[in-house]
Amino acid sequence: MGQSKSQFTEEELQDYQDLTYFTKKEVLYAHQKFKSLAPEKVGHNKNAKLPMSKILQFPELSVNPFGERICKVFSSSQDGDCTFEDFLDMMSIFSENAPKPVKAEHAFRIFDFDGDDMLGISDLKQIINRLTNDNKLNDSEMTMLVQNILTEADLDDDSSLSFAEFEHIIDRSPDFLSSFRIRL
Repeated sequence: MGQSKSQFTEEELQDYQDLTYFTKKEVLYAHQKFKSLAPEKVGHNKNAKLPMSKILQFPELSVNPFGERICKVFSSSQDGDCTFEDFLDMMSIFSENAPKPVKAEHAFRIFDFDGDDMLGISDLKQIINRLTNDNKLNDSEMTMLVQNILTEADLDDDSSLSFAEFEHIIDRSPDFLSSFRIRL
């Protein structure tokens, strides 16, 4: 019965609890979920690394238009493959216990497709394309929407959003905390 706990020492569980927004019990539950994605690979190897394709089978990520970006942001490798610690970090940030500023920082990184620490026009277009999925906007609609976003949020008129400007949007968004969440 105590088999789920056997992969981690009490000290490791304490470390995970200290480094995440989870209890020890939630850490063990997260490991069960990680293991269920590839039981043959994880087995008793707590250091197993799963390919992004396996991580994207997690139900909440499989339907998320930013699933691949989420994996890449939380992965300790360039390819988006995840260790249990990567997965645990991801689930912790998406938990209801993670504070709003931490969630905002990770959301910004997920939306910053080109990694330049700004949400520029190309980033905004990619965000919109992922959110609209099958209902692609034509060029004029896209331009108008991007311009509206920048008019509303680009406080320094540099045609991109800094983290501070993004955080300002998040502060005014009542749905952010409930939408930036994945249940284990």
